[in-house]
Amino acid sequence: MPRHLLFVALTAALVTPAAFAANTSLTIYHADNDSLFSGSTQGTLDAGHALVHEQRALEIAAGNHEIRVGNLPATLDPEAIAVGFGKGQGVSVLGQRVLLANASSNGALDGAIGNQVEVQTRSGGVAGDLVGASDNGVLIRTADGKIHLIHDYTSVTLPPDSVSGGSSLLLDVDAKASGQRHAQLTYTTSGLGWRAAYTATLANGNGCSMQFKPEASIANRSGRDYRGADIKLVAGQPNLGNRGVRMYSMAKAPAPMAAAAMPAQATLGDYRSFTLPGAVNLPNGTVTLTPLYATRQLSCQREYVIEDGGAYYPPHPNTNDYGAQDYKDRAIASTLAFTAPENLPAGTLRAWISDRGGAPALLGEGAVADTPKGQRVSVELGQSFDRRASRERTAFHVDAKAHTMSESYKITLTNGGDAARTVTLREHPNRWREWSVANSSLKPAKQTPQLLEFKVPVPANGGATLTYTVKYTWTTQDL
Repeated sequence: MPRHLLFVALTAALVTPAAFAANTSLTIYHADNDSLFSGSTQGTLDAGHALVHEQRALEIAAGNHEIRVGNLPATLDPEAIAVGFGKGQGVSVLGQRVLLANASSNGALDGAIGNQVEVQTRSGGVAGDLVGASDNGVLIRTADGKIHLIHDYTSVTLPPDSVSGGSSLLLDVDAKASGQRHAQLTYTTSGLGWRAAYTATLANGNGCSMQFKPEASIANRSGRDYRGADIKLVAGQPNLGNRGVRMYSMAKAPAPMAAAAMPAQATLGDYRSFTLPGAVNLPNGTVTLTPLYATRQLSCQREYVIEDGGAYYPPHPNTNDYGAQDYKDRAIASTLAFTAPENLPAGTLRAWISDRGGAPALLGEGAVADTPKGQRVSVELGQSFDRRASRERTAFHVDAKAHTMSESYKITLTNGGDAARTVTLREHPNRWREWSVANSSLKPAKQTPQLLEFKVPVPANGGATLTYTVKYTWTTQDL
C-alpha cells in the first residue's frame, strides 16, 4: 500500500448524516468584504463570521463507537466547535475531530463515508460500506467484514442523500442504550456575513424628499444551506480576531419567535442586534435581502461639496512658501444628506431618480457608516457634471519679527446646470493652529479650529467667486 494513501478506518458502524436541523439559530456579524456579496470566490473563505447553535437528531447505537455528523459548513472553524447531548440522554462524548471539506480533493466521497456504495471496476462491481477515500483509491468493507482497497475504479454509485457536503464532525461516544438522541452543536464559521443595503428613491420637483427603504443583505458562502433558521444580526465592529468568535455556550437554541412585522432591535453589549421575525432560509451561494426597518418618507438635502486639505497642524508654524495649493476645473462632489430615522448599521446607500421618461435611474451610491438615531448622514454619490471649481492663491506674506503670516485665496465656482445651486466649500487652514479670518467676501457658515466652511450660492448657467484671507499668529515658544 502506498504510504501516501489517505483513508479513514472506521472501527464500528457509522450512522448516516443527520438531516438539516429544524431548531437552528445564527448570530451573524457585520462584514465589509465586498467579495462575500458578489459572484467572486476570491477572499470569501475567511470573510464574514457567524455563531451557530443547532440541534441534531442522531440515531446512536449502544456502546463505545464513532459517529459522524455531516452537513457542517466548509468554512467551519475546527477549533471553535462544541457538542453535547445534555443530561438524561445517556450519551458521553469521549473525543471529537473535524473532517474538513478542503482536506482532500474527494469532497463527495469524504461526505459519503459510512454509507453503502457500489464501486464499478473494469472487471466487475463491489458493494459495501465506504470506509475511506483518497486520490489513489477507495476502501470498501463488504458484508463478510473484509476491507478491499480498490485503485482503478470507473465509478462510485452513492445512495440518495448520502453526501452532505461541507465539513463533518467525527465523535467518539459512549451510549448506554440505542435510540435517537438530540445533540446540541455550537460552532463559529466564516463565509456568513451581513451589511445594510439602503435604497433612497428621490422625488422629482423642488426641494428634497425621498422614499427610504432599509434592508439587511445577508451573504451565505459557507458551503452549506441553512433553512428555517432564527437569525440575529449584530451591528458594530467587535474584534473577531483571526479566526472568529470563540464561544462555547452549550445553551439550547432559542425557540422560534412569534411572527412580527419588522426585526426586533436591542443592545448587545457595545453593539446593536436585529433579530429577524420568523424562520429564514439562507441557501448556500446566495445573498438574501430582508427588511431592516419599514419603508418611510424622509426629508433630505442635496449638497454639492468641494473640500481641500485636512485636519493637520505642523509641530511649528509653517512659514515656507512651498507653492500655492491651487487647482483648476475640479469637479464638485454630489452628496445626499439626511437625519437617521433609526439606528443605521454600516452599509451602502443607492440613490435613484426618475428620468424624463419616468424610468428609474441610478443617481449614485456611497457608504453609510454606523450611525445612531438622530445623527446626520451624508453620502457622496459621485462627481457633478455641470459644476466646477478653481482655486488660486493670490497673496502670501510672513512677518517673522511680528510672528504673523497671512495667506489669501480666490475660489471660482461655475454652474452649467439649469437650476441654481449652493456649493459647500470646506477649507482647512493648516499652516499653524492659531489662525483667524482676516477678511472674506462671504461670511463663513461654520468655523472650528480645523475647518473653515462657506455656503456659496451659484446661479443657474453662471458662476460665483469667493475670496478670503487667513491670518496666523504664534509666540517665540512655538518656534
